[in-house]
Amino acid sequence: MHHIITAQLKLNPSYQFFLLFFGITLTFSAQNKQLRAFTLEDGLPQSQIYAMTQDYKGYLWLGTQGGGLARFDGEVFNVFNEKNGLASNYIYALSAANDTLYIGTKEGLSIKLKHNFQNIECPKVNKIVKIEKQVYLLTIKGVYKLNTEASLEKVMLHPEIDMSQVKDLLYYDNYFWIATQDGLWRFNDFNGVVNSIEKLERGDFTTLVGSKNKVYASTFNDGTIVLDAQNPDNQVLIREPLQINNSALLDDNQLWIASDSQGVSVLNMDNNSELFSLNTSNGLSVPNVKQVLQDRQSNIWLATSGGGLFKYFQNNFKHYNTETGLNGNRIYAVHHYNNTIWISNSENGLIRIDNLGIHNVDIPETFSDIKIKTIASDSKGNIWAGSDGRGLLFHGHIDIDSSRKDGFSALKNGIPKTLKISKILNTDTGFPFDWIRKIKVHHDTIYAATYSSGIVQFKYNAQQDKLTILKTFGKTEGIKDLNIKDMVFDNSNKLWYTTQNGHLGYLKNNTISHLGQVLNQSISLNSILFEKNTLFLGTAGNGIWWSNKDNFSTFKKLQGLKEGASNNIYQLIFDDQGYLWAGTERGVDKLQLDKDNVITDAFFFGRNEGFLGIETCLNAVDKDNRGHLWFGALYGLTEFQPFEGTQESKQPKLFLEDVKVAYNSVDTIDLGLWSNSNRVLQLTPDQRQVSFSFKTVDLDHPDGIGYRYRLNDNEWSPWTSNSTQDFSELNFGAHDFDVQSRNHRWKESDPQRFSFYIDSPLFQKPVFQAFIIGLITLIIVVLVLQYVKRLKRKNQNDKQRLQLENHLLSLEQKALRLQMNPHFIFNVLNGIKAMAPTKPDKMNETVNSFASLLRETLVNSRKDSISLDQEIKTLEHYIQVEQLMAEKPFTYEIVAKSEIDTEELLVPPMLIQPFVENAIRHGILKGPRPGELTVKFDSTEDTLKVTIQDNGIGIYHSQQQKTKTDHQSMALKVTRERLESISGKDALMIKEIKQQDGTIAGTTIVFEIPLETDY
Repeated sequence: MHHIITAQLKLNPSYQFFLLFFGITLTFSAQNKQLRAFTLEDGLPQSQIYAMTQDYKGYLWLGTQGGGLARFDGEVFNVFNEKNGLASNYIYALSAANDTLYIGTKEGLSIKLKHNFQNIECPKVNKIVKIEKQVYLLTIKGVYKLNTEASLEKVMLHPEIDMSQVKDLLYYDNYFWIATQDGLWRFNDFNGVVNSIEKLERGDFTTLVGSKNKVYASTFNDGTIVLDAQNPDNQVLIREPLQINNSALLDDNQLWIASDSQGVSVLNMDNNSELFSLNTSNGLSVPNVKQVLQDRQSNIWLATSGGGLFKYFQNNFKHYNTETGLNGNRIYAVHHYNNTIWISNSENGLIRIDNLGIHNVDIPETFSDIKIKTIASDSKGNIWAGSDGRGLLFHGHIDIDSSRKDGFSALKNGIPKTLKISKILNTDTGFPFDWIRKIKVHHDTIYAATYSSGIVQFKYNAQQDKLTILKTFGKTEGIKDLNIKDMVFDNSNKLWYTTQNGHLGYLKNNTISHLGQVLNQSISLNSILFEKNTLFLGTAGNGIWWSNKDNFSTFKKLQGLKEGASNNIYQLIFDDQGYLWAGTERGVDKLQLDKDNVITDAFFFGRNEGFLGIETCLNAVDKDNRGHLWFGALYGLTEFQPFEGTQESKQPKLFLEDVKVAYNSVDTIDLGLWSNSNRVLQLTPDQRQVSFSFKTVDLDHPDGIGYRYRLNDNEWSPWTSNSTQDFSELNFGAHDFDVQSRNHRWKESDPQRFSFYIDSPLFQKPVFQAFIIGLITLIIVVLVLQYVKRLKRKNQNDKQRLQLENHLLSLEQKALRLQMNPHFIFNVLNGIKAMAPTKPDKMNETVNSFASLLRETLVNSRKDSISLDQEIKTLEHYIQVEQLMAEKPFTYEIVAKSEIDTEELLVPPMLIQPFVENAIRHGILKGPRPGELTVKFDSTEDTLKVTIQDNGIGIYHSQQQKTKTDHQSMALKVTRERLESISGKDALMIKEIKQQDGTIAGTTIVFEIPLETDY
């Protein structure tokens, strides 16, 4: 059996003093781990930092020895050195004013304005001081001032000052105070009058601070002298620390003094007493601190020579690691019992932390070099620890009977009634398994969850060293997944367990109720927690789930407006204020839940926020009787001390860092003046690519900054961590770029607007377009005028041509009529000739009728058109002449059907007569029947229809009897041509009239001419 037995003694004060210094390892202030170091591994170019300043944007600027200049935004160091134009990589002084950074180097002054450096030679610069608007350089050879034209002028004060190292300059209480290597000086005017300068003290003075009518003048070798500002003879000497490099007034009442060999001492300026110190014994890696600076977020930064940069946290976390007494940094298990915190420390056994400090727990050697993954305590205060491969450890006490004779009875004075023992329970001593994941105790019954063999229920009587295995719950008993991850008792004494593959179940009355994969996914349920009848599950990769159902059959994912920093949940615990804390691989999340378990707010604590343990260890978390939370992590143990109230988050400030046009920075404008102003950047038409860089500097939460933007009146973009935005192929015209940031608390900055105008190309300018439109209009007008002119000329030509054609047509028609008139006269004269011998009376009548007809024909032939009434009279005279000459009598009828008076209707003269003549001579006179001739005129809205009908032999039969030289055929042909010229082709229709027996009964001629009137 493995026993270690120690006596529980009641000690007097002398023994207590002895044990405090020899028996245990005392804790330190633990304020050491409010210090975070930034070294070369974090991106620092050099570990020797001699100067610091913070610019108006919030950037922290660091001057190094050999590494050049570094700009820090809380996450990334951007380095500038001689390759970028810096005068020297050895920097001793920094000062920022607006967007200008003044850099004091061993080669003189460098001025950084935006992306460029301007270098001015002068002696090595120790410090840069700005009083009102004047910049002074304190060098190894006196004081220089910077003129407006970026030139230096030496200020002649006193021969001793002008040739010595000047280390500090202070204007306080109407006096100028100068600290030099040879003494402390005071004067009331910077005009160089020697008589006004007073040397107050001799010595190597390094730094000056003024407060409450006092000047604190620190030296390198003799401590700090406190002088009355008006009566310097009234002095107080603070002898320590020595070798002072720098001092700073912080929080209105604290003087932080940085020294070469003693770190930092913090003094209460009311009584000049030391409040605390920061040195190599409590967090600093080197004792040489060059400067102390407090930023606008109240963080305090320490620049060291050789140790890099340190950030001092003023928060509610207290951190423990090997530098404060732990044996190792990995904390696998945390347990609280009776005002004491028990932890397993890497592979170095157990540690106990109480009001007296940090103590190593004396346990068997075989159990001190393994991983202890779980710690619990029973009702008697005994400690139980489960390990990887070595079983269980019992560490507690047993009662001693003074009457026993087992060796202890030999002790006399001071023999205790109890003895502490440690006992290992494993497969060698009767316990069934050696790999223990979790231990839970209920009354005097212990439950041990193994890695892959289920849950062991047992009892142990330490007094009798008796182990009783009550039962092992495995697959046979209902646990379907034996890879147990966590266990917890609820209010009804059910023992709940979670598994590697997402199973949930509980043990009650020695019966397993296995609920299976309650999240319907094979994912590790790392942690289980009950709070007010609500069950919370922390998963590996899928966040936190909860259920308050009676049988916990359905779960919901814990969600809300905000969310935690990671979905890998290793720890779950509620604090006394009702916040749910979740340990992850990134740190811890503090979640505020409403009554419906919706996340209403979330606070993340990582390395930047003071949680220096970083990645938490599985279920290594507990709460002590004061409500403090203890988190075990890979890099130490962190205690969280709740406080009343919360610090209000400040509104973030957003700045435009750069504007690029066509991928080139616009260096000619001050972006600070152009943002949110009426100024508009004018761009040319080919400058349509514009990009913006913007930044909110948060040294505490650099990864918690989000940005959103919009162009013109578009919707805001989603929040993103990207701090640049590019636009290409932008439209011509006016544009407004708006950007806004928010911090880790989602407090939003004021939007920043930058306006620019992309000029339109010449072809898109309104003036040019108006000119082009006018020119095109003019050209069109000219072309139209030319066209109209040509059209008029063409119309004139066409008119002349048409007039000529019309004249020719008229002549042609007259010629046609003249062709018809001789023919008609020839026929009549032949008839009169035939009548002369036999019918003189008829001949006279014929001659009279012919004379009237001839007169009408001569009159009508000179006209283009005559009235229909005149045409009918002419036809009647002609028919009457034909009747007088005809050997065979015939009758005729002329019918005019028209709504228009025949005197108003116009027809071409001599157009109808040839058809009438042809009907009489070649139709009626050759036919066997008494002749009948009918002429009809029918008018429509557009045409005059003429119908000539006879009852002769038929036109086709008559044509067969004609000779080729028949004069009537010629007349008919000429008339047809004339009709076609008036009405077009196919205007004439001729058909024979057939009877039912097929014989020919005559001929019908029909044609239409355009209707014309004389009005």
